[in-house]
Amino acid sequence: MRTAALRPPAALVLFGAVLCASRAEVIDDLLGSLSRGVSFLERQHEHINLDGAVGFVMLQAELKEAVRTWPHTDPVSWAQRTTAVALLSRLDQSLDKAVAALRLNDPKYYREFEPLLTWTFWMIPQEWRSTDPSLVYPSTLTSECYDEQLSDKCLTLLLGTWKMNGTPCIVTKPCRDTMTRFGCPHYSLSHQLLYFMIGRMKGCNNLLKGDTRASRQNMTEQNYQDIFCSNMMKANQDIVANGLTEQTVDIFIENILICGLAGFSDFQKTDWLQHILRLQDDEVGCFGRDKSFISQIIGDELLEQLQPHRRVKRREKILPDGCSSHMTAVAVGALGGYLNFHLTEQDITKRPLS
Repeated sequence: MRTAALRPPAALVLFGAVLCASRAEVIDDLLGSLSRGVSFLERQHEHINLDGAVGFVMLQAELKEAVRTWPHTDPVSWAQRTTAVALLSRLDQSLDKAVAALRLNDPKYYREFEPLLTWTFWMIPQEWRSTDPSLVYPSTLTSECYDEQLSDKCLTLLLGTWKMNGTPCIVTKPCRDTMTRFGCPHYSLSHQLLYFMIGRMKGCNNLLKGDTRASRQNMTEQNYQDIFCSNMMKANQDIVANGLTEQTVDIFIENILICGLAGFSDFQKTDWLQHILRLQDDEVGCFGRDKSFISQIIGDELLEQLQPHRRVKRREKILPDGCSSHMTAVAVGALGGYLNFHLTEQDITKRPLS
């Protein structure tokens, strides 16, 4: 009888040990992948564009938070923290070089988005929430309702970089109308969310002040984030159901990065993590590498030099080795989010009481 009485607790202990072991393996996988990503940055720091640098700065903030809060549970966990500390040191050094190159190569663009290139700007989630399927739009627009130039302008108005010593937290009617529009798809949706997140991190209050629409009277900034991430969750579920393609994988990872940073835990799915890890190029450590297009890309870059006024969308910058600057940036940022989420799960002092 006594032996039988001990069985359930023993089974629970065994289950807990298996869970910790599997979590330790996931953290090993994450640290290994991030190390390869940082190696890529070390080699390509002179060529990374602003979007690429921002993704690595997000990772920098996530790694600093991870190292600060790393749970003191066992020797394996502490050894992993030592690995993370060394990785962070490499990232700090290579990012300094990347940001210095950006300052030289594109001073106007650098000045407008300089606040986003400081790790202290980015707030790491301290608590988690879940998306709500009831908030999914009944229908979605088939084309983007996002204009890159307007979006950039709206962000500089929030950041106060729209002119030298500009007033921050300015919300114009075109910005508010665009950033609160329902039914937007893809990158429009993720940039709407990013607008509200950047406003919160900048300390802007009353982003919705001046909205006189009766139907939006009781809407809060958190309500908008809940709506946007619930729709981004549905978008990601549809992408997985239809099979990841070259056209959908970038927005799939971007949604995980941004909603994860907004504190939505249901984006931290293990199978989605495996999708991201499989996309990393073993040779150079980047994401979104297409070797068959390397020669074509080099030709395109030559064409761009011959036509200096031909503007290429910054998120589409392909580096000489065939790597996507944007996809690599969002992937390392997303992986940093996964790392903090798994560490939070590992630390029993941070788990919700049941």
